[in-house]
Amino acid sequence: MRIHLADLPSVLTSAAVLAAGLLAGAAHAQTTGVPLMKPALAAKPSPTAAAAMAPRTIDWALLVPTGWDPFKDFKGLDLASLSDADPRASALMAQMRKAWDNAPVNPALVGQLVRIPGYVVPLEEGKAGMSEFLLVPYFGACVHTPPPPSNQIVHVLPKEAAKGLRSMDTVWVTGVLSTLQTDSYMGTASWRLAASSVAPYAETAR
Repeated sequence: MRIHLADLPSVLTSAAVLAAGLLAGAAHAQTTGVPLMKPALAAKPSPTAAAAMAPRTIDWALLVPTGWDPFKDFKGLDLASLSDADPRASALMAQMRKAWDNAPVNPALVGQLVRIPGYVVPLEEGKAGMSEFLLVPYFGACVHTPPPPSNQIVHVLPKEAAKGLRSMDTVWVTGVLSTLQTDSYMGTASWRLAASSVAPYAETAR
């Protein structure tokens, strides 16, 4: 997927959403003295053991390592002076895409049974329903704007095909997280989730 300079406001917006979530998590820890997610100092539970536990409801900021900055390598660049026809613009966008497609993940979540809300980006669907999709943190991600960093995309494989879903529907997804990277025509996902449940989004837990 080619990224044009005109798309950069959307990219910046997605980064702002991510940064806001990270700042909110830091503020929570500073105010309460309790981090949103404890480091995984002990051995990670197996998917079988995780399945026997209640899911942990998480937000998108927890999927990335503490302090990670998606624009660390691109600060100070004068993007406004470049046109789409400029070879430097193409090189910069390729560099950004490579960095974002290999974005680091939060290792504390690997093997965890989680529950997370997001927007649906279909990958595979048939008469039985949607058997494969990407879960993204904001409306339009991977569809009308450049895809977000790979650590902000979850490749979801429902246990049973999810019926009645459409692109950009909001859902709660529950399942065990792993870090098997998936490259698709809609974007690269660093996370994979074997979903035991896909339910319509609601503000309160069901």
